[in-house]
Amino acid sequence: MIELAAEENILRIHWDEFVFGSIAFLIILGVVYKMWPKLTSALDERANQIEGGIERAKKAEAEAEEIRQQYREKLDEAHRQYAAELEKAKEQRAAIIAEAREEAQAESRRLIEAAHQQIEADRQHAIAQLRTEIGTLSTDLASRIVGESLNDGGLQTRVVDRFLEELEQADSDRAEVR
Repeated sequence: MIELAAEENILRIHWDEFVFGSIAFLIILGVVYKMWPKLTSALDERANQIEGGIERAKKAEAEAEEIRQQYREKLDEAHRQYAAELEKAKEQRAAIIAEAREEAQAESRRLIEAAHQQIEADRQHAIAQLRTEIGTLSTDLASRIVGESLNDGGLQTRVVDRFLEELEQADSDRAEVR
């Protein structure tokens, strides 16, 4: 039991600690009282900045989305214009090709016609030359065979024409036989 008497009463108030603790509490309370408006205003300001930042971010995001949508619309319009221009170019190409083809066909028909005309003219010319040449040769031959001169132009022409008619008749008879 001796030990119990030596123990201090734990419920007893130590006034020096109480006074020191009270003064410290009052000082802390005063500092907090003085700093509280500044602390709350700083916290409010920070909250406003955060909320403003969030609002600005939302606004910027909405603007960015609007710009993105406008860009998409412009891009779609550009694609439509490109497709229209491409289709127009294809149509123009087809028209140019058709026109060139028609011109080429007309030119080829003109060239073929001119060639046919030239061939016909050359043929007529060759026939006329051949007729003259045959006439001359046949009159010379006939003069040599008959022994008299065929200098009369009318007689010479009649003889040549009759000879050529007989040749043509003989050719047509051969053609019918085939």
